[in-house]
Amino acid sequence: MLNNLTTKKNIRSFAITPENPTGEKGKGGMANIGEGSASQAARELGQGWKVNPYIVMQAGEKATLADVLGQGAIKHFWIVDSTQNGRETILRIYFDGRENPSVECPLYDFFCNADNRTYKQVTSLPICYNPRRGLNCYFEMPYRTGFRVEIENLGSDTVHVYYQLDCEEKEIPENSLYFHAQFRRVNPLPYMENYTILDGIKGNGHYVGTYLHWGVKSNGWWGEGEVKFYIDGDTEFPTICGTGTEDYFCGSYNFDVEGKYVEFCTPYAGMSSSGDTDQTYKSQKYFDMYRFHITDPVYFKQDLKVTVQALGWRSDARYLPLQDDISSVAYWYSDTLDDEYPSFPTKNQLEII
Repeated sequence: MLNNLTTKKNIRSFAITPENPTGEKGKGGMANIGEGSASQAARELGQGWKVNPYIVMQAGEKATLADVLGQGAIKHFWIVDSTQNGRETILRIYFDGRENPSVECPLYDFFCNADNRTYKQVTSLPICYNPRRGLNCYFEMPYRTGFRVEIENLGSDTVHVYYQLDCEEKEIPENSLYFHAQFRRVNPLPYMENYTILDGIKGNGHYVGTYLHWGVKSNGWWGEGEVKFYIDGDTEFPTICGTGTEDYFCGSYNFDVEGKYVEFCTPYAGMSSSGDTDQTYKSQKYFDMYRFHITDPVYFKQDLKVTVQALGWRSDARYLPLQDDISSVAYWYSDTLDDEYPSFPTKNQLEII
């Protein structure tokens, strides 16, 4: 990537922030005292001195962070809000004038940390979750006629939102694909049913990542289930069938070293857990796991379905189908914006108890 910095390019850089909500050239930091969210703090300094660094969202309110016309790509997205419940802020991103979003997720799930009440570092290539709650996405998101970013406050409290979308105005190659991210949750998973991470996806593209937030409701190890990719017409049996949940997330043997879960965070995969790692095989723990297919995308030409089994152990060395609380974000690129996502959960259906 560093050699990419040595060549001339016909690109205009701009950023969408509360201080420059349109990204126009020479239009940043123009809010007057009395107009901006931080007018009180800047009252002795005046225009140009951090007068409007965040927006204020009331309970139940939706806000448009960016509404851009033209051709180019989102290169980096940084955001943080003041909520103490990560699933009360919903992120939606729309491309090229479509009415349906290509990204629809609880904000913190999109950034691989569903429950933001506990800080867990994420240091991957496309997603970083940095102190204190710095949410960063580096997935490139091309658009041909424009894009819109919207957030919704499902909570009962007023929320402050800081953000910056770093963008490039440029010509997009004809074969560029659109970015997608889809959230799902099942709580509890019905007995002997597989959890669906992604389904109903059409077109030509590639799958680039999975985030799972897994709530364990039984004692014992919970990650024996296989991750399966059904590609281009696969029906009963998939083309790609893994060997276990922790194996798919690039660990092994229960993430266990000397009787304890060991958290890890790498450019392509990671795992963190809630609570005391001494309580390794106790129920009522939550796990956050990410796997990004940066060097090994899963390619599809027509359609794609992704599932994971929920399996533990019961007596006599037999598998136990689990009824856990599982939610996910699937990340992929494709050549279509016409996929229909499942109905988005309600506030109560999203809540982590």
